[in-house]
Amino acid sequence: MSEEKKNTPAPEEIAEATTIADIYRAAKQLEGITVKTSLLHSDFFSESCGNEVYIKPENLQHTGAFKLRGAYNRISQLTKEDQAKGVITASAGNHAQGVAFAAQKLGVKAVICMPATTPILKVEATRAYGAEVVLHGDSFDDAYAHSLTLQKKHGYVYIHPFNDLEVILGQGTTALEIIDALKDVDAILVPIGGGGFASGVALATKLVNPGVRVIGVEPENAACMKAALDSGKITTLKSSDTVADGCAVKTAGTLTFAFCKKYLDEIITVSEMEIMGSLLSLIEKHKLIGEGAGVLSLAALAKLPFKGKKVVAIVSGGNIDISTISALINKALIARGREFCFSVQLPDKPGQLLKVSQILADENANVIKLDHNQAKVTDSFKKVILEVTVETHNQEHISRILKALAKNGFDDIEQIY
Repeated sequence: MSEEKKNTPAPEEIAEATTIADIYRAAKQLEGITVKTSLLHSDFFSESCGNEVYIKPENLQHTGAFKLRGAYNRISQLTKEDQAKGVITASAGNHAQGVAFAAQKLGVKAVICMPATTPILKVEATRAYGAEVVLHGDSFDDAYAHSLTLQKKHGYVYIHPFNDLEVILGQGTTALEIIDALKDVDAILVPIGGGGFASGVALATKLVNPGVRVIGVEPENAACMKAALDSGKITTLKSSDTVADGCAVKTAGTLTFAFCKKYLDEIITVSEMEIMGSLLSLIEKHKLIGEGAGVLSLAALAKLPFKGKKVVAIVSGGNIDISTISALINKALIARGREFCFSVQLPDKPGQLLKVSQILADENANVIKLDHNQAKVTDSFKKVILEVTVETHNQEHISRILKALAKNGFDDIEQIY
């Protein structure tokens, strides 16, 4: 074992030794760099969960996410010698833009390795902050491995997205702003990917006011920190397939595990449909755009084990492309019974289509798509398939429509979605 490794404190020792002064030092570094995003009271989410809910909109932060806080704090703490070497990281998301923005502000060369499959909008957004983007491989793991090769070859300083103390301290400044704006806050909800954000928020919160509950939120399909805390050791998930791609992490960090174990009160997991439903609600009720990972805290509100408390839900980011948000909204509409598609066989004679249309009109269902196709029927030349998509209010409305159709003789209905 090298002398350097012998002298490196264990993650638990680092967590134990970190003080509130470290968080305030990070806050000082970020003055004039980050936006102090203001809390927004939400009548909708308050009523739906029985608590007084405030949103901390980090989707309105520079670069569209909280990641800038940790990236800037980390790079600003480098010595002049290390800054001269330049920095490197691997990311296909918010960390890439956070590092690029911070490096540009500090006059430091930044190299970002991204998978070749990264959407061009994200690539160009990162380049727009002055970073050199290297596209490599088909996955994050490929890009990460290549970034390590480049680091070794060129001597860059590596900026880890979450398993780094200065990154954690930077993210923790979010909690200072929350407590300053809402001094009697009872609980803070924070999303978890690798755990850097949750570590910083939990650390800062508990050191300022130990009575405030800090609850981490993970996708059910990518709950790496919950798996680690439940088993008492770092655990690698078999998969991390989730619409919350910013939190699609299979293995929590060693340092973040130590901080979360010490300071985090609990973890709530949420389903894919709960994530998509929260995204839709944020758009409809607050006219704000969030990404899948960004709305995890909102998705967990309905699962809180208490009522009547003041709760802050951090919307961690809003970087999502139009095609993805469109797909997620459509799925959320279907899940809520706001869109209904069905098919029915009709006798091939005049008036049948009008009859179905009249039933739908009487039930106040708005037709948005209709396909009348004789070719799809293979067992009879005297029937046609009618496929209809309608806008509906909820699942109860869909049930009324089905009953009305059946009452009028249209009982051979296949519900497509």
